[in-house]
Amino acid sequence: MAVTERTREKRGAGEQLVEMAWDPITRIIGNLGIYTKIDFANRRVAECHATSSLFRGYSVFMKGKDPRDAGFITSRICGICGDNHTTCSVYAQNMAYGIKTPPLGEDIINLGEAAEYMFDHTIYQDNLCFVDFCEAMVKATNPSVLQRARRTDAPHAEIHGYRTIADIMEAYNPFEGEVYKNALRVSRVTREMFCKMEGRHVHPSTLYPGGVGTMPEPTLFTDYLSRLVSILDFVKKAVAMNDDVFDFFYEALPGYEEVGRRRVLLGCWGAWQNPDVCDYRYENMSRWGRAMHVTPGVVVDGELVTTDLVDINLGIRILLGSSYYEDWVNEEPFVTHDPLGNPVDIRHPWNQTTIPVPQKRDFEDKYSWVMSPRWFDKRTGELLALDTGGGPFARLYATALAGLVDTPYVKATGSSVRISLPRSEKLPETTLEWRIPKWSNAIERDRARAYFIAYSAAMSLYFLERAMGRMRAGDMKVFQDFEVPDEGIGCGFHEAVRGVLSHHLVIKDKKIANYHPYPPTPWNASPRDVHGVPGPYEDAVQDMPIFEENGPDDFKGVDIMRAVRSFDPCLPCGVHMYLGKGNVLKKLHSPTFGASHG
Repeated sequence: MAVTERTREKRGAGEQLVEMAWDPITRIIGNLGIYTKIDFANRRVAECHATSSLFRGYSVFMKGKDPRDAGFITSRICGICGDNHTTCSVYAQNMAYGIKTPPLGEDIINLGEAAEYMFDHTIYQDNLCFVDFCEAMVKATNPSVLQRARRTDAPHAEIHGYRTIADIMEAYNPFEGEVYKNALRVSRVTREMFCKMEGRHVHPSTLYPGGVGTMPEPTLFTDYLSRLVSILDFVKKAVAMNDDVFDFFYEALPGYEEVGRRRVLLGCWGAWQNPDVCDYRYENMSRWGRAMHVTPGVVVDGELVTTDLVDINLGIRILLGSSYYEDWVNEEPFVTHDPLGNPVDIRHPWNQTTIPVPQKRDFEDKYSWVMSPRWFDKRTGELLALDTGGGPFARLYATALAGLVDTPYVKATGSSVRISLPRSEKLPETTLEWRIPKWSNAIERDRARAYFIAYSAAMSLYFLERAMGRMRAGDMKVFQDFEVPDEGIGCGFHEAVRGVLSHHLVIKDKKIANYHPYPPTPWNASPRDVHGVPGPYEDAVQDMPIFEENGPDDFKGVDIMRAVRSFDPCLPCGVHMYLGKGNVLKKLHSPTFGASHG
């Protein structure tokens, strides 16, 4: 990696800005590039732009398709969480067709999605994200911190078995570390659990509108249970290790809470339907949304603004500004009012028309294929650049504040979420408690991920009990027949692994007239909108301090990468820094060897 250096007009004493770009950072759902100007004299990031150079166009080629194919097509949007898209599409179709999944079928979907959360969060946290905190990376970027870690006892050593913080960091070294290797095994087991319920990973073969094709029999659930119990020790230890390392960073680097910090603007669309309440009717969506086992919600400055999916739906606006698209505000709307009679904005996904306009990247004008989703806060008139906190952070935050989830295994208290896990092979029955933190920053997004793996494991036990109870009672139905209507609209709300996921569907003449999936990446990676409001990645990185000990010549950018990766931007790929003319001089980070810098 190399840098291009230039002196700009001074904003402060001795300020000299160095332009640095990491591009690409992610793959699967497009390429993410982070372009910065760093003020090394004052140890801060002066400016940041997030850009994506890949146009997918699903909303274009979905038009005219048979709506029953939507789940199978949209799962291909993503090669890592395609099942979340299938599930969300099923939810939208159920609404449009006026049907509901039978309770046992809903339990099976919930079990599959819980396994996906455990799989994806584990492989991302331990094999990709935590590489930025491993011994090899810290040695290359903050050697003084590593020395302190070698002298610092781990507070939860009796749980995870590592005496010092440095011992934990070494356990996460790529390919060599014990935890790194164990995480790969856990990911294999959780994929097996997923396939038991949804047939194929990551593009489900047994999920359909109206239900599932999975045959319910006792061994289906006992096989899932035996695998779940086998990973509970790992889940409990992971929470303890994450807490120890992240608390250490706060102590070792005073002010580190500012890395990746932004205003608390969180969105969660809810997860895991409650089949006792959910009928998929839009008219009842407020009620069944609040019954979900992860509570939907919008959190602004620590306040829970709403848990109403109707409010959440109507508040979505798709803005442009820095995106390579032509505006559609003068087009004829597809939906003028929702089924309750509420007006639907022309910038709502139901009414969006995608008109791509390829052009040269210009950070003063258009620079990304990502649009700028915003949420309209009718209390203030603000168009809020919500983020998902990488998924778990927003889910835990909204659920905690709402205080609605109350099961034998997970309970929301109003300020925390308590997670109860049974005795496992080596560790006793354990109650974990995620508490709402002071900050929305990189460390807290990463910490929440470990807790949500535990949340998913706990809820899996609950879903298993419900499913096996239905079987014992003879309730074996998992699918409901349906007909595609001549006309209809539907919306599905779900949590993809990385956060909010919505699918909006319009049917005319039994075909798709309009279809817009909005996964978490457009929310998190959005560029500056027409009002100049930066997207969450940009906002989290811009003006943040730099703690890395290296200077401009061998700068790794680890604090910036921790900030961006805390949002779980799909699957991190090789991270490079480029010369102005695009020559790659040095590789900074690779998911296969986290400390590679040669």
